[in-house]
Amino acid sequence: MKSTDYSRTVEVFKGSPWEAELVKGLLENNGIATIIKDGLMSTIAPYVTILVSEETYEDAMEIIRERNKGKDEE
Repeated sequence: MKSTDYSRTVEVFKGSPWEAELVKGLLENNGIATIIKDGLMSTIAPYVTILVSEETYEDAMEIIRERNKGKDEE
């Protein structure tokens, strides 16, 4: 099994905790390891960030773009 180098990560998503969990599951189901990082917690709009390794960035972004395209068509 190939290990993932998390020393060089990039952000692919920032949003609400529940939507981040959906995106995280989608990416991981497609074989992309993720890290969730908590953002600033406020009473109005807490958010989290999803990070992936640099080497999987393009694949992750393509998956997210496809998700968003399907979401816009609804």
